[in-house]
Amino acid sequence: MQSINPATEEVITAYQLADESEIDRALERADTAFRSWRRTPVQERQKCTRRLATVLRERKTELSKVITSEMGKPIAEAEAEIEKCAWNCETYAEIGADLLANKPAPSAASESYVQFLPLGPILAIMPWNFPFWQVFRFAAPAVVAGNTVILKHASNVPGCSQSIAETFQEAGFPEGVFQSILVPGSAASRLIGDRRIAAVTLTGSNLAGSQAAAAAGAAIKKTVLELGGSDPFIILEDADLESAVTTGVKSRFQNTGQSCIAAKRFIVVEKIFSTFADRFAEAVAALKTGQPMERETQIGPLARKDLREGIEKQVEESVALGAQVLVGGQRLPGKGYFYKPTVLTDVTPTLPAGCEEVFGPVAALMRVRDDEEAIALANNSPFGLGSSLWTRDLDKARRLAREIEAGQVFINGMVASDPRLPFGGVKESGYGRELSEFGIREFVNIQTVWIK
Repeated sequence: MQSINPATEEVITAYQLADESEIDRALERADTAFRSWRRTPVQERQKCTRRLATVLRERKTELSKVITSEMGKPIAEAEAEIEKCAWNCETYAEIGADLLANKPAPSAASESYVQFLPLGPILAIMPWNFPFWQVFRFAAPAVVAGNTVILKHASNVPGCSQSIAETFQEAGFPEGVFQSILVPGSAASRLIGDRRIAAVTLTGSNLAGSQAAAAAGAAIKKTVLELGGSDPFIILEDADLESAVTTGVKSRFQNTGQSCIAAKRFIVVEKIFSTFADRFAEAVAALKTGQPMERETQIGPLARKDLREGIEKQVEESVALGAQVLVGGQRLPGKGYFYKPTVLTDVTPTLPAGCEEVFGPVAALMRVRDDEEAIALANNSPFGLGSSLWTRDLDKARRLAREIEAGQVFINGMVASDPRLPFGGVKESGYGRELSEFGIREFVNIQTVWIK
């Protein structure tokens, strides 16, 4: 397994894949550790998680460079990612015990209540685009709840995977509570089917999610899936255009556009379409593309060569079918998997840019007549992860939010995950929730206790 710097196309390090005996030992350690970790008082589990936040902050500079080297995230964004991981750890170190406390449930019994007990070793199949955050988003509540974790990370970020495991060790978690194993994607089904794995969480593509869900279903194991998205960014006639442009650019082009919850389809009411399109294209053209280790860089490389090729194909096919390029539309010459920040207009739902997930720095502008058509177009997608709605009429916004088929509706703001709020999608964007009280209770046995 090789780690390749997408900005230079050079090999950073080659890693040895785990063989069958190593995989089996990791599973056995996770199972053994669970038996004692589940009985460790939740307050002690919280102390470890609080120390984990400290370790992340102490090593932020080093860990951020690992992220940027392996998947090309601009360094300032990589530092923000580590900080967010620490915040998530602190949040569950603070509120975890309260979220796991027994809940009285009156019934015909003299006493009845619900308690939340850990399930066991959880397999986490995680993606490369937020290589630390996606892991800590799940792992912090999972270990506070008393579970153990085996991480199978994306094959292009093995250094991130091993670095994450080191932070858990440094924070004082017992052996086996959190482990990273370097295996190819083809090993996922074998891991899911192992009797020692209690449940599975996956963040990734729809294909990977479907395969993992099928394997888990065959073994009758709980899954949480956070899959793709083609999030609508809906701009109504009375929107604050200046804020919508600024936020829209950030939402689409953060992490070089490689985000499940990035704004991808900009659905704009006809009367303001031209004004928005001009301002938006101007702002995108001003973004600075460059080496991701340079602090002023806003757009780095795509994480892999094949990802850039996929973006090129989607853009070229969309243009051939009638879309117009306002900005960008081509790769940058030279080394690195760079692609110019791109704005397409005249995009319709039949074009690749209008119906597929475009996982890179490409914004699709779509024109609608009115509010009703805007919501209909937003829902005309197999995905349902996030959405952003822009209007000054908050009563209308609240009403329209109920019509949007998405796990999240952000009104006059950018879709973002927050430890205090549930995160997840509907339709082909997956099921289950992460973060908040909903996230920590995904991987527990919600046990009823009834006393006569």
